[in-house]
Amino acid sequence: MIQKIIIEDRRFPLGAGAGSDAIHRDPVYSYAVCKLVDDSGLVGTGFAFTLGEGNDLVCKAAAFYADTLKGKDIEELMANFGTHLHALSNEQQFRWLGPHKGVVHLGLAAVTNACYDLWAKKRGVPLWKLLISLSPEQIVNTLDLSYLEDELTHNQAIDLIKEQEPTSKERNSILTKGYPGYDTSIGWFNYSDEKVRENCKKAVAEGFTAMKLKVGSKEFERDIRRAHIVRDVAGDEAKIMLDANQQWTLPQAKIICKQLQSMNPYWIEEPTHPDDVMAHKVLADAIAPTKIALGEHVPNRILFKNFLQTKSVGFVQVDAVRVAGVSEFIAVSLLSKKFGIPVVPHVGDMGQLHQHLVLFNHIKLGHEALFLEHIPHLQKHFINPVKIENGVYITPEVPGSSCDLKETN
Repeated sequence: MIQKIIIEDRRFPLGAGAGSDAIHRDPVYSYAVCKLVDDSGLVGTGFAFTLGEGNDLVCKAAAFYADTLKGKDIEELMANFGTHLHALSNEQQFRWLGPHKGVVHLGLAAVTNACYDLWAKKRGVPLWKLLISLSPEQIVNTLDLSYLEDELTHNQAIDLIKEQEPTSKERNSILTKGYPGYDTSIGWFNYSDEKVRENCKKAVAEGFTAMKLKVGSKEFERDIRRAHIVRDVAGDEAKIMLDANQQWTLPQAKIICKQLQSMNPYWIEEPTHPDDVMAHKVLADAIAPTKIALGEHVPNRILFKNFLQTKSVGFVQVDAVRVAGVSEFIAVSLLSKKFGIPVVPHVGDMGQLHQHLVLFNHIKLGHEALFLEHIPHLQKHFINPVKIENGVYITPEVPGSSCDLKETN
């Protein structure tokens, strides 16, 4: 039974241009942390990701939601978690501040993720193992599918999972092979051309066959030059992604994306405002067959539904520390599976939680095991940091979701 709630505002300044992009030039990677302590002493840890300012507001929202869970048994809670999530996300006064977005939704993410971590620890297994052991009905009972019914009902979601069951064991091989990663830290926006070149060489030497460059410069020529540096170093076979972090207007995006196609990008990420579904649709049609990736700043399943319905997204980057946690992540994954669009999460968690979720996506939902973003900057702060060998995530075996942070000194 959950007896105690602990909320922590954890912030980790970065240095020397790390984490910078075209919009966010000086980020402070931060977590609004929620800990749920049960009567056996187990601690479920979950968090939402921010860039510093306002992290305290997310902590306040997390405290509000977490307080409603005191006295609840984690097994009973998770048996019908979708109902609880629906009630919390539609709490009348907090809903006004969203709905289903912003500070309040981030606070809910921290609490939801703590629930899943506690659930896995209570079962004594890593989160991926817990999730793939659940029946289709048990999985769908953890989800809130409201506002998705025009595309995905409760029964349709169950059927979608059942369709993958006959071949799921074949996909268990990913557990021993490891899940491929891609290096997203080779080309932060503030890095010099030479540093980008050297980072690319290092990434290739470490076994990465995919990597990402930040673009969105005021001078289009800078982006084109740097993109070709990455292509030249990584080679023609490497998958090179370009990320504009919402910098361009639609007219700008149509011009620069066409020029960037000369280096054959695997995708162009967040090319314009994250709420502008129709702008993405226009751009997706204009730059086909180059695909658009988005999700880092898409806050809920309803917007993802719209992007999928309009065929304006080629890769879904839903992030469990941006949407309302693991539950909403799975709902978006199911929706993406229905539309035949790959899920390649953004990792505001530095891959700690998502290394579990992509294994679930692949084994249980039948999503292709493309690769998972890797950002190394906060590894030293986790008790059980992700392990990457030869460009591949090693399957985590410690019970829980790998989100426990070391205590501050």
